[in-house]
Amino acid sequence: MSITSPLRGRLVRLDRYKREISAAIAFAALLLVVAVVAPGFFTAANLRDLALNNASVLLIAIGATLVILTGEIDISVGSMFAVSSVAVGWFAREGVPIPMLLPLALLVGAVMGAINGVLVGYLRLPSIIVTLAMLVAWRDALRWVTQGAWIQDLPANFQWFGLGQPVATGLIIGTSVVVLTAGAWALRNLAVGRAIYAVGSDSEAARLAGISPQRIVFLVFVLMGVLVGLAGLLNAVRFNAVPANSGLGLELKAIAAVVVGGTAITGGRGRLVGTLIGVALLGTIGTALTFLGINPFWEKAIQGAIILAALVSDAVLGRLEQHVRERNLLRAAAGQH
Repeated sequence: MSITSPLRGRLVRLDRYKREISAAIAFAALLLVVAVVAPGFFTAANLRDLALNNASVLLIAIGATLVILTGEIDISVGSMFAVSSVAVGWFAREGVPIPMLLPLALLVGAVMGAINGVLVGYLRLPSIIVTLAMLVAWRDALRWVTQGAWIQDLPANFQWFGLGQPVATGLIIGTSVVVLTAGAWALRNLAVGRAIYAVGSDSEAARLAGISPQRIVFLVFVLMGVLVGLAGLLNAVRFNAVPANSGLGLELKAIAAVVVGGTAITGGRGRLVGTLIGVALLGTIGTALTFLGINPFWEKAIQGAIILAALVSDAVLGRLEQHVRERNLLRAAAGQH
């Protein structure tokens, strides 16, 4: 029985989203279990807290997606997040006007991202080594400057966001949604988005096509830094003090969400909608365990199992796709003879 063209087209489109669909099914299964066992999970206040707590993670995961799409990785974001948060808190405490904090936060993040971008993009050093070094360097530098002390005595208008104001909550969540939407649109419609995919798929082919891989890699690291700066600002304004050790383990959360959301760790394939699903899935597990009456210490183990399953699935699907491509090429060659 033959498949009609419209149906074949729909199947092809679904096949392109199979990794995102897998993550969405896992998320839906988690929500179904929680809905049956602990329906109290679905209160407006709990869902709002989940969205608020994961808004910063989503912003950083968006940046991590861009970096990973080029075939690179950035594991320094946890320390960059801490530097951005502490810098914003220090500026606010020293009397810098609130409207100036946003450009300052973005600038601090962009500078740190640019350093990574120069070392990886232009000096062609391995990104995992560079960002691992920067992870340690920024954390130790921050510890030396602050001596481990938190940034306290923040001005009242800065703390206003941290007192649970509905407008501020909507602003923080809305900002992450707007950035996600803009990023997804840019990846799909702008030349720079296609260049990011091209560099991640085949850097040399992209260069022959007139794309500068060095410039694209530098750009995504700068964007990563800008988003970390924005996340640091939105997180810092939520509390009455800024801890010097904030952002610990954040790099793993962001990268895990990207991988679970279907972006290939080798670059060239992935979408921000998958990253959103990955952040939602991993960000919900901890709270869901609490409502299900399971020891929260299982959270990391479950997250690790999900990440491992995503990596194995990605590897298996990649081999299957390679096998199908090779088989089709052989059939095409046989048909020509």
